[in-house]
Amino acid sequence: MTHWSTRSLAKVAAERGLVPKIAHSTVSLILRTADLQPHRSRYWKTPTIDADFERRATRILWCYERASDLAARGEVVLCFDEKPNIQVLERRRPTRPVRRGQIEHQEFEYIRHGTVNFAAVLDVHTGKMRGWCPSRNDSEHLRAILPELLHECCNARRVHLIWDGAPSHVAQETTTLLRTLYPHVRVLVTPAHASWLNQAELLLRAFSERYLKRGSWNSRQQFVEHLNVSWREYDQLYAHPFRWSWTRQKMHRWVERHAA
Repeated sequence: MTHWSTRSLAKVAAERGLVPKIAHSTVSLILRTADLQPHRSRYWKTPTIDADFERRATRILWCYERASDLAARGEVVLCFDEKPNIQVLERRRPTRPVRRGQIEHQEFEYIRHGTVNFAAVLDVHTGKMRGWCPSRNDSEHLRAILPELLHECCNARRVHLIWDGAPSHVAQETTTLLRTLYPHVRVLVTPAHASWLNQAELLLRAFSERYLKRGSWNSRQQFVEHLNVSWREYDQLYAHPFRWSWTRQKMHRWVERHAA
């Protein structure tokens, strides 16, 4: 078996002679007492822990820890991330709304209307967001977004821009544009397989849960309009700074345990 339940554990325990007979409820009690949950699993991507990882992560965590102090002296910490190729799906039958004694029912079959890219930036200090729908997820279209993205920070003494190592982010054209037109922007790239250090990932997860889940759209244009309206509403109703608890000190202890 690749997935265990209390019933299957009880059956195998009896077959192997560990006990003459045992109820699955007793197995559940034993597992609960031992604080074991064999029925649960979670995906995990192990990052490469080396000097480069520690150096990059330290710089990003420093920004998160000092976001308020940096804002007080005119510096801004931004996190940027994309949600590429979101499928625009239309349900073949209207959704049956929730009613007394019955949950909402959504048609399983759907019609595809292409895909849409969504990019978002998060101001770490305020929790405010802005969003765009570039037609392609490449360096050319990212460079078209950057002037608008950085316009509100034109008077900042410094901008700390955090994003992952996607090809459009680390492309030579993108790097040249930032160095030439925006010398006050300090780019911080998350380590490989550690994009979870980017708070914009949390933002997109929270946004998707409220505005993309259970949706149905009859065209790509309708979906783009939905996104453009929704990120503004999210900004008004739900925007808040994330409570980020993973500090540099905790990271160094984690690195030491991993090395051991």
